[in-house]
Amino acid sequence: MGIVQKDALRTTIISYLGLILGYFNKAFLFLLFLSAEEVGLVNLIITVGLLFAQLANMGTVYATWRFFPFFRNSERKNYGFLLLNTLVVCFGILFFSVLFFTFQSKIGSYFSLKSPLFVSYYFWVIPLGIGTVFLMLFENHMRGLQKNILPVFLQDIVLRLVVTLLLLGFGLGYLNFEQFLILHLFAYFIPAITLCFYLVKIGELHFSLKSITVPKRFRKILLSFSSFSYLNTLAALFVISMDAMMIASILGLKQTGVYTTMVYITSAIQVPYRSMIRVSSPIIARLWKEKNMNDMQSLYEKSSSVGLLIGLLSFLAVWTTRTELFSFLRAEYSEGIYALLFLMIGRMVDMYCGLNGTIFATSRKYMFDLAFTIFLCAGIFVMNLYLIPIYGIAGAAFSTGFIYVFYNFARSYYIYRVYGLHPFKWTQFRLIALFVVVLVLIEGASHIFIHGQHFTTLQNLIILLIKWFLILMLFLLPVVTLNLESESSRYFKIVMSRIRTRVRP
Repeated sequence: MGIVQKDALRTTIISYLGLILGYFNKAFLFLLFLSAEEVGLVNLIITVGLLFAQLANMGTVYATWRFFPFFRNSERKNYGFLLLNTLVVCFGILFFSVLFFTFQSKIGSYFSLKSPLFVSYYFWVIPLGIGTVFLMLFENHMRGLQKNILPVFLQDIVLRLVVTLLLLGFGLGYLNFEQFLILHLFAYFIPAITLCFYLVKIGELHFSLKSITVPKRFRKILLSFSSFSYLNTLAALFVISMDAMMIASILGLKQTGVYTTMVYITSAIQVPYRSMIRVSSPIIARLWKEKNMNDMQSLYEKSSSVGLLIGLLSFLAVWTTRTELFSFLRAEYSEGIYALLFLMIGRMVDMYCGLNGTIFATSRKYMFDLAFTIFLCAGIFVMNLYLIPIYGIAGAAFSTGFIYVFYNFARSYYIYRVYGLHPFKWTQFRLIALFVVVLVLIEGASHIFIHGQHFTTLQNLIILLIKWFLILMLFLLPVVTLNLESESSRYFKIVMSRIRTRVRP
């Protein structure tokens, strides 16, 4: 766990700094300068752009996770693995760009009634998708090299700083909305191009076709795994994209803006989980190669414990201060409160189940994961069709949160039945019990002392800070000092030790 903790700590710190910057963009500058409809348009284009990127990657992401440990050989230039994947991605970009042009009218008709503005900017999805797919390709290769810091820094800090500058340029009148939107979309090329130059510099990306020397015995396996993982990943990403696209079609861009803002707020809960996945994915693949099930079980448990603690802490920090947080937003965003609740529950369980997706995707039973993903996709789609027209964005969030909970526990149970691996420990239930107690205490105190009262912005800020202080004292401090869950306590002690070391003169 040493490598995982060291890199996960660094990437988590960078991700949280990026999260703060992202909140400044999404929860302040976006809401200050853009209408809810414009926010919805930007986020919908980004959502569809991510879908294009996933289509165009043609399965290279999971192929890198699963097989790069077998091809990693500096003397043989890694058998040209990265160049091969780059060529596959270029083909995917060309193929799906043609399809986007071919089906323009049919896709446009889906959004034309409630979200006609999206139809006007439809083709800008393609450059965004191209920048994103190359970022995905190069970032995953860097993961395989266990060089996680640079891609995280570029994606979470540099890209968001560029967006900050563009938002300020728009707000100060130097850019109109269309110029801001187009420059925003092209900003996704900055991390991808930087990583490309870096990989060339360190000798990982070669442009000679002769460098592609993948052994014949691997070609069929690689093709089979990549094809299957491609379908599985597409279905998983469609789940992420489905809510925004269905809301845009059924309710309009304004509600899409509110919903996607709630989705962004929940990303605070997922930062440690994403950092853990970035660092752990190549290690899981290596442990499968070595058939080291003991270390995999240990990694599975430890990552789940850390993810659970930070997930519970983040939930407390966001949900118990929802009144104060929403007081800083425009009134139209208040309808997203229950959407926020259901989304956070789903994401928290996702983190609790730890590395089940990575373990499944890199195992020999990877094909069975498609059945779970299809269930996830179909379940959310059917529930959305029924709940969105009745309950609006809260219905979409309930669908996603409910199905994610069932999906994660079902997938974890299958992994346990097949491999005997599980992420759970009895000590984790002490964390959950403490979480429930603290949640009830803070919610009860809020209802007694501040419910129904109106406060100024400064007073809301003070109340928010008081609640956060109470969460630290009532939840985090007992966990660490009383060692309620050893791995979680150890993780935070390492964090504090590194912080003290860095600030020490």
